[in-house]
Amino acid sequence: MNVYDAVADRFSARAFLDREVPGEQVRRILDRARQAPSGGNLQPWHVHVLSGTPLQELKARIHAKQAEFPRGEPPEYAVYPPDLNEPYRSRRYQCGEALYAALGIPREDRAGRLRQFAKNLDGFGAPVVLFFSIERAMGRNQWAHLGMFMQTIMLLAVEEGLHTCPQESWSAFHGTIAELIALPQQQMFYCGMALGHADPDHPINQWRTPRAALEDIATFHL
Repeated sequence: MNVYDAVADRFSARAFLDREVPGEQVRRILDRARQAPSGGNLQPWHVHVLSGTPLQELKARIHAKQAEFPRGEPPEYAVYPPDLNEPYRSRRYQCGEALYAALGIPREDRAGRLRQFAKNLDGFGAPVVLFFSIERAMGRNQWAHLGMFMQTIMLLAVEEGLHTCPQESWSAFHGTIAELIALPQQQMFYCGMALGHADPDHPINQWRTPRAALEDIATFHL
């Protein structure tokens, strides 16, 4: 598979098959992802890989924590700016509406939407979840490096016949996760990433988000 095909085939899978991903396959992906670009070669990223019993224990602890904090723990960063301007606000709204429409969950079915959202903290059934962190001393530039590392992992996963879903939703319980994986205080939890075999027949994996036209995002000075 070439890079163009991998980019086209990548999508955020939100339903995974009950099929194991061998540890050596995950190691192979992460080992190659070390080649992701990083300014000054700082390589400011760190990743914890959970599967099997450790992942189930984490899920159980978070589900218990949800009873105490339904909206999650006090956040360490804002997932989205508080006042999104256009066209970004509409893009986010349309993405959410299309997702629930793919599942046949109408806007008035609040309970159904909450049940679907809760699947975020189950990793959508993926057998492996990667948890990413970065040194607190790092700045915006280094957060971009972390993003490039994650993108490299997602494309390599496609090459391996796997799919992923980057999930900032895990940050709602960053403290619980940090405690369970013994994250050093100097590192800040960023997000999780579900990894596994996407369920090709599930309706939520059938839709794709629309992308802005090239003319909307690029200005050519030729």
